[in-house]
Amino acid sequence: MNRTRPPSFPAKRIVSLVPSQTELLFDLGLDEEVVGITKFCIHPQAWFRKKQRVGGTKTVKTDTVKALQPDLIIANKEENVKAQIEELEQIATVWVSDIKTLEDAIEMILSVGKLVGREDPANKLVEQIREAFKQIELLPRKLNTAYFIWKDPYMVAGGDTFINDLLKRCGFSNIFQDTNRYPEVSINKFSIVNAAATVNSHISAVADEIDNCELLLLSSEPYPFKQKHIDELQKMLPHTKIMLVDGEMFSWYGSRLRYSAEYFKNLIKQIQG
Repeated sequence: MNRTRPPSFPAKRIVSLVPSQTELLFDLGLDEEVVGITKFCIHPQAWFRKKQRVGGTKTVKTDTVKALQPDLIIANKEENVKAQIEELEQIATVWVSDIKTLEDAIEMILSVGKLVGREDPANKLVEQIREAFKQIELLPRKLNTAYFIWKDPYMVAGGDTFINDLLKRCGFSNIFQDTNRYPEVSINKFSIVNAAATVNSHISAVADEIDNCELLLLSSEPYPFKQKHIDELQKMLPHTKIMLVDGEMFSWYGSRLRYSAEYFKNLIKQIQG
């Protein structure tokens, strides 16, 4: 946020408002220093059970945070609400990440490592992630792909998202890469249409015939897509390959990235098979 006021170093009492960054703090070797997390910070399970929860990522309980007397609050531009962040700044220094690419995630890991006095483990983690992603063998031909994150209405990952960057690193071509954030889409038996384009004139209309959407990925989070949703969509999109995927592997930009590359390698093999 380009603020010059530094936190006490290293931070002794930290509140994390982002699940993937909470897990990162654990994997950097912190424990007692982290005094508060959100109800969505499910990893690690030990912290989820014992740490003070301060509400959700977009429903932070400011009074609870204040009572914890943090000297550092770690947040994210997309996952947290601006008004709440401004409120929390009256309590302690707030550090906000903004992640749209793998390189952004790596920069975040290194920055957090410096903030909490864990530079060496942060550097080692980044080395592991970089090496793991080098091992991904892309599909011989890019598949026209849509990545669904929500139902009622259906919503997809647009081109300026972290998910889109990881899709590209797997060799998938996001058919909604010309849209921003997470546009709503409508589906009928003839096409997948960017519904947001009919509302926002500055977004170019995107309409892809079924045959052009070769792969449809249904994420396990934030909406928990199941097999029944594949069955439902397959009737409308008979020529599209539809699969369930682990949303954490595509959207958690902390230390879980160590496992994402191997997951992507297996996913690519499954698609080829």
